[in-house]
Amino acid sequence: MFKTPLRIGLIAGEHSGDILGADLIRALKQRYPDAEFYGIGGERMRAQGFTAVFDMEELAVMGIVEVLGRLPRLLQVRREILAHFSQNRPDVFIGIDAPDFNLPVELKLKQAGIKTIQYVSPSVWAWRQKRIFKIEKATHLVLALLPFEKAFYDKFQVPCAFVGHTLADQMPVEPDKIAAKTALGFAAERPLLALMPGSRTNEIKLLAPDFFRAAAALQQQQPELQLVCNMVTAQKAELYQKIKDEVAPQLQVKLLIGQARDVLTAADAVYIASGTATLEAMLAKTPMVVAYKTNWLTYQIASRMVKLQHFSLPNLLADKALVPELLQDAVTVAALVSQMQPLLGVKGQDTYQDFVAIHQQIRCDASATAAQAVTALLETSSVETQQ
Repeated sequence: MFKTPLRIGLIAGEHSGDILGADLIRALKQRYPDAEFYGIGGERMRAQGFTAVFDMEELAVMGIVEVLGRLPRLLQVRREILAHFSQNRPDVFIGIDAPDFNLPVELKLKQAGIKTIQYVSPSVWAWRQKRIFKIEKATHLVLALLPFEKAFYDKFQVPCAFVGHTLADQMPVEPDKIAAKTALGFAAERPLLALMPGSRTNEIKLLAPDFFRAAAALQQQQPELQLVCNMVTAQKAELYQKIKDEVAPQLQVKLLIGQARDVLTAADAVYIASGTATLEAMLAKTPMVVAYKTNWLTYQIASRMVKLQHFSLPNLLADKALVPELLQDAVTVAALVSQMQPLLGVKGQDTYQDFVAIHQQIRCDASATAAQAVTALLETSSVETQQ
C-alpha cells in the first residue's frame, strides 16, 4: 500500500497518554512492522521504538491559570513540532489526549492534507460542547475510550469510533488483592490504604497535605492501618517526601515509584486525585474517595463552564454516585476521614459488582481496535490518492 515505510506522527502529553501511545504503537507495528513513529512522547513510547523530538514533560501542565505561565514555551514547542512534521511529513498524525495542544496541531496538519486522529476525546460532553465543531474541523476521526463519548459524537454526526480502554484489557476482571498485598510486603490480614495525589506537580502540592493528615487521623483510629503511596517518577517522589516531612513526619508510608497498578490492586481503599487513575482504581476493584483541587482562579472559571452532576470517571460511567467525590473547598481532612471510614470496612465492597460490570463494558481489546481504525483511515486515504 505504501512505497516507503509508513510514517506515523504522535503527540502524547502526559503519563496516561504515554501508556496509550505505547500500546497503540505495539498494535500498529503488528500491521506495519517497518513503520516509523515520531513526535512527542514518554519513556513507554520510546521503548516501542518511538523517536521523541520533545519529551512529553514539556506538555504536562494542567489548569487554565497554570497553562498561562507556560504558554510561551508551549507555543514554541508547537511551532517546532509542526516544523518537524512539515519537514518529515507523516502519513497520519495521532494526537493522544492533550486536546488544547493537539487540536491546533491537527488542524494545521489536516489543512496540509495529512490524515489526523484524536485518540481520547476531549470532555466536550462536560463543558464547552461547541468544541465538537472545532474537533470536526481539525480531525478525520476521534477514537473514544468510553461508550457515552461516542453516543455524544453520533448526535452531531462527527466521525468517532468507540475502542474501549487499554487499562480494561490489561487488568483482570477479578484481581487477587491478597496476593498483590503480600507481593508488596504488606500483611494480608491488615487493611491497606493507598495515597495517590496525582502525577502532576500542582496536584501533589494541593492534595498530598490533606491526604497525609487524613491518613494520620485514620491511623489513630485504626492503629493496624497500613499506608502506601506510588509516585510516577523519582522527581515526584522527592516532592511527595518533602511534603510528608513537613506535614506528617511521624507517619509511616511505604513509598513506591512506578507501581501504580500494583498499589491500587493491593489496596483495600484509596485516596485518589480525579483523572485516569480513578479508572485504574475502579478496574482494580478498589473503593476510593476521589478528590480534585486546582488553582483558585482556574476553579472559578471552570466551575462556571462545567455542567456535570459527577466529575470522576467511575461515576460518569455508572451515571450515578458510585464513589464519593470531594471538589475544591470540600477537600478537607474531616471530609476525607468521614468518607473513607466506611470504605475501610465491609461497606467498601458494596461497589464491587458495579465495578465489574463497567470493566466488562469497556474491555474491547482497545489497542487492536484503535489500530484497526487507524488502518481503515489510511486505506481510505490510499484509495482516494490512487483515484
